[in-house]
Amino acid sequence: MLTISRVSKSFPGVKALSEVQLDVKSGEIHALVGENGAGKSTLTRIIAGVHRPDEGSIEFDGEIVHWVSPADAKSAGIHVIYQEFVLFPNLTVAENIFLGHERRGFLNGIDHGRTKQDAIDLLSRLGVQIDPDALVAELSVADQQMVEIAKAMVHKVKLLILDEPTAVIAGHEVELLFSRLRALRDDGVAIIYISHRLEEIFELCNRVTVFKDGQFVATSPVSEMTHDTLVAQMVGRDMSELFPAKAKAGENRPVVLSASNVSVKGRVHNASIELRAGEITALSGMVGAGRTELAMAIFGGIPMSSGEIKIGGETLRAMTPALAIQKGIGLLTEDRKGQGLAMLMDVSTNITASDLGSVSQSGWLDRTKEKAIAVSEIENYRIACRGPLGAVLTMSGGNQQKVLVARWARTSKKVIIMDEPTRGVDVGAKAEIYRIMRELAGRGLAVLMISSEMPEVIGLADRVYVMREGVITGQLGASEIDEQRIIQLATQKRAS
Repeated sequence: MLTISRVSKSFPGVKALSEVQLDVKSGEIHALVGENGAGKSTLTRIIAGVHRPDEGSIEFDGEIVHWVSPADAKSAGIHVIYQEFVLFPNLTVAENIFLGHERRGFLNGIDHGRTKQDAIDLLSRLGVQIDPDALVAELSVADQQMVEIAKAMVHKVKLLILDEPTAVIAGHEVELLFSRLRALRDDGVAIIYISHRLEEIFELCNRVTVFKDGQFVATSPVSEMTHDTLVAQMVGRDMSELFPAKAKAGENRPVVLSASNVSVKGRVHNASIELRAGEITALSGMVGAGRTELAMAIFGGIPMSSGEIKIGGETLRAMTPALAIQKGIGLLTEDRKGQGLAMLMDVSTNITASDLGSVSQSGWLDRTKEKAIAVSEIENYRIACRGPLGAVLTMSGGNQQKVLVARWARTSKKVIIMDEPTRGVDVGAKAEIYRIMRELAGRGLAVLMISSEMPEVIGLADRVYVMREGVITGQLGASEIDEQRIIQLATQKRAS
């Protein structure tokens, strides 16, 4: 269906692609993977007609093509679903599906009845029931994604490209998406699947192509790959090098924070954990187990309905974010764009946001001092950016995350809570963040990590608490941490 041959593309000062290749067959789901900056997005835009290649050729459906615009590619049967959906929230589902291709009736007016019925037909082919008269703003993210796929089916979609489609959905919604993609594959649609979540590649895809630094590395059947060999191709080093060495076992480390019988109404029930200096402690469990709610209660982001927190010899039965920061606790939220970063502001502002007292005097902000701090932290955490005055909006996910780490590492004197610290970042950036987390623990901080990635929990944690339905079902020491024990605890009601 699609053959990319020796395609290159340069932008001012950057060679994004260098003689890359890719072939995608009808009726297959083909993974395209690589670190941020590997060239995946650039190639996607070339295939979609947004950019034109400097060199090389594109053959689509048996013909050499030269797209002039995205409309050309779309009319030929190519549809891209980006991370940020291209939907109009104040229009109905049916109106969004047929926008630009409205169903016409008498005197060329819009035939609303036909539009609605055709939308129902398209959605039923996807196996979903969504009200065509509902406003898109009222839909869940998963249903919005189905509307995007339905838009692609208005034309005879031949190639569907999905860019990080599970970044904003989880659990049953992911299973639903996968079943729909398999159905499209079985109908002969070629699918390019771009994701940092490698477990999805092995579950869903037929073949995988790896890019690194704008160059083609390899294409292989997924059945012939392992997680470790795929990572090695992506980052150019062995999987064993991904996780830094853990803290030495057997050392008696002091308890920095203890939470006793903490409850959050309807979400967490009598949870007790201890965080020790120099350790990375993981909260593990299925999505919805109450891990984030427990962490937020410790930080004061949501109120405790009962329980107490001891830190620095003081017992607290109520916590607020301001008090938590005062006590030396920091929190990296799982939603770095929505809750963590000021996306339209610069790196220096974001780094000092939780400690304005250090960069102000008599109520006036000292921008020179703020910039100097940012310059130092950019170097300390190897943040790739346009300098302290560069906007975080333009940075990769991994570097945005390191900005947040830099912010909270400055104010977290005792505990740093990291909720899904590597969500949405590539494998290379993950290795950097793992190194930083271990360095923070090495400085004596107690690190509390929430992660849904099993290899991350096993590879990083010195101690693991497992939750299910708001209850802590067990604790594992360093020598006990393995996948089987974690899953057993994550699927039982009470600690054994």
